[in-house]
Amino acid sequence: MTDIFTPIMMQLGLGGIGGFFVGYLLKKVVKFALIIGVFVFIAAYFVYESSIKIDYTQLVSQVEELATPVLNFIYPVVSQIPALGSLVVGVVLGFTKS
Repeated sequence: MTDIFTPIMMQLGLGGIGGFFVGYLLKKVVKFALIIGVFVFIAAYFVYESSIKIDYTQLVSQVEELATPVLNFIYPVVSQIPALGSLVVGVVLGFTKS
């Protein structure tokens, strides 16, 4: 009977602990993204006022160049997450942690 519960508890524990850290990190990333968003909004205002000019083809190519390796890293990581339910609970707990 213990042979059955040990792997289950291991997956739930790892998923919960990993989820907690992911949630905490996600909260910090959201705060950082908010700050970046303010700067993007300010830049958009300057573009609207014609104070600065943006080369959109260069911008799109730079974003694609950055996004490709990030997505190549994220897809395998997400596909290997054990115990998704406990991970989600851990993410919520980590996100609510101040």
